Amino acid sequence: MPCWRREALALLAAATALGAQVFRAGASAVDLTPAKVPIVVSGGFLAATAERIAGPLYARALALDDGRERAVIAVVDTLMMPRELLDRVKAAASKSTAIPPERMLISATHTHSAPPVMGALGTDANPEYAQFLEERLVRVIEGAVSRLAPARVGWIVVQDWEHTHCRRWILRPDRLRKDPFGDLTVRAHMHPGYQNPEFIGPSGPVDPDLSVLAFQTPRGRPVALLANYSMHYVGAGARVVSPDYYGPFVENLQQRIGAQDGERPFIAMMSQGTSGDQHWMDYNRPRQEMTPQVYADAMARAAYEAYRRIEYRDWVPLRMREARLTLSRRAPGAERLAWARQLLAQRGGAAPRNQPEVYAREQLLLSAEPVRELKLQALRIGELGITAIPNEVFAITGLKIKAQSPLWPTFNIELANGAEGYIPPPEQHQLGGYTTWPARTAALEVQAEPRIVEALLGLLENVSGRRRRVPVDTPGPYAKAVLASRPVAFWRSAEFSGPVARDALGRRHATYEGGVAFYLDGPDLGGEELNRAPHFAGGRMRVSLKDLGDRYTVEFWFWNGLPPDARAVTGYLLEVGGDQLAIGGTDRAAGKLLHMQGDMALEGTTPIPVKAWQHLALVRDRAKVAVYLNGVSEIQGAAEAAAMTGELFIAGNRSGAANFEGRIDEVALFARPLARSELAYHHRVGVSSGKTR
Repeated sequence: MPCWRREALALLAAATALGAQVFRAGASAVDLTPAKVPIVVSGGFLAATAERIAGPLYARALALDDGRERAVIAVVDTLMMPRELLDRVKAAASKSTAIPPERMLISATHTHSAPPVMGALGTDANPEYAQFLEERLVRVIEGAVSRLAPARVGWIVVQDWEHTHCRRWILRPDRLRKDPFGDLTVRAHMHPGYQNPEFIGPSGPVDPDLSVLAFQTPRGRPVALLANYSMHYVGAGARVVSPDYYGPFVENLQQRIGAQDGERPFIAMMSQGTSGDQHWMDYNRPRQEMTPQVYADAMARAAYEAYRRIEYRDWVPLRMREARLTLSRRAPGAERLAWARQLLAQRGGAAPRNQPEVYAREQLLLSAEPVRELKLQALRIGELGITAIPNEVFAITGLKIKAQSPLWPTFNIELANGAEGYIPPPEQHQLGGYTTWPARTAALEVQAEPRIVEALLGLLENVSGRRRRVPVDTPGPYAKAVLASRPVAFWRSAEFSGPVARDALGRRHATYEGGVAFYLDGPDLGGEELNRAPHFAGGRMRVSLKDLGDRYTVEFWFWNGLPPDARAVTGYLLEVGGDQLAIGGTDRAAGKLLHMQGDMALEGTTPIPVKAWQHLALVRDRAKVAVYLNGVSEIQGAAEAAAMTGELFIAGNRSGAANFEGRIDEVALFARPLARSELAYHHRVGVSSGKTR
């Protein structure tokens, strides 16, 4: 009998004799590298052939036992796996381990350089490799369970902002692109290119959490580690088999942490977070080069530094639950189906050779299976929460779950227990792009994301025995200064989604209309939390007003996304009463603030920079109007007040033409004209309170 097993049995017997609770963990790894090349690999629109092995592929598994319940977490070096295959794996492993299938979580790393075990876009599954992988997955689970031994458990979450960024960016409204069906629908698209002037900015936030869950023997020898981070993949090249950065990350950590022996080696794993719109490229900056090895080494250093700070517990409760959710697919209508059949008939059964042909075939596949059932899971390990989602998930969705989870911290594992495609939040569907094009990789109904989030939060409540948390937007120094001036409404704009824009005072909730992306970085105004703001991409905010009169102030911060162009008005910032404020003017080379009221227009003198936060206030005092930019008077003049229309529009006007393109945040409405000194004070508090993230 191996010495580690004799030691484990002795410790277990001693603990049992004393009536103590014992936590146990075991880990295993099996090689999944294909025996021969060349071999087709999956991950692009079209099939590609790998000519060499750049690195081994593995399946790694972790078995856990708190004395009352057992669970398994497995991570596999592959692009994605179908639920049907994983159901068979779980059923077979359950027979040999007695662990119920619903207590098994199996996820893909999402390397784009592995043989396909399911069809995706222009690549079909490799049946022989799929059978090979299926058998190995059963073996790795059995191996982890056989190695269960007393263990201590600990975890830590650190923020790494450097190594992941949003890869899905919003196009200028005059630069829309066509989808594979020939329609001009693409307002947001992935991989815009570095500092591409056709794109305004990212369509979503970043999830910077690097989570590390670790296990060690009661005497402190490392057993296993599971890391989680939201970054899609690096890219190993089109003609290689490779685990991408996940394999080198594991190797680096195993070398750093050590404790290797022939009987029970330390095993590290890297799981995929909510990275559907995340990638390593920072498109705000000049182009940079990257390799899986370089990226893996940087991430391993960050994970190791976090690992060294983990505090371990001798025992924690373990609880895992699963739910099933049936969702519709966005199957094609008769017209699109006819288009698809006609296009494919011209190919005579040959493999797709371009995007239209790929998506034509996908329409037939969706039509044949218009409904899918998803398996969702939540796992509790002490105060740590883990969710498992069979989709490619945007970072904002992961942040929603974390903000509301009754367990803190919580991390999310995507592409787990199946692969049902991207689940953009409903508002992202309005912006179009690859992650919304109907295919097996992005087919689920528009409301799939909120339904999945709700189901997962219910599971987290179940495993924790607690109600979900309600996110609180705590006011920072700037917000406190505004509140001290007694606004009648204050829209802080920190929502995860629309259509409701909540008034911090609870009196006048507004409505988001049209194209809006949520939870982007806002102006840095101090406070403990990162300030958030919506990005208006053709949309606006609208609120009904009553009895405002002809004395009022509207104050906010804005981030202009468009440079000056040939139009007189680049974008309307607001309309209230008869007052309209826009960026435009007579100098087409440098957009300036423009106040319009009826046929009268007053133009500012300061050029409005692109992609920089500015503080703005419109003050109406009966027949006088004033506009303040960054606390300084920009426009002053006489302009008779028009009859109150009963509505306030932000990032647009009543007509909806030439809406503002960019971000607006911290919108405050006052039923009085604020003095210049008051507005200057608000601006000063904002800029002086800000701090670098």
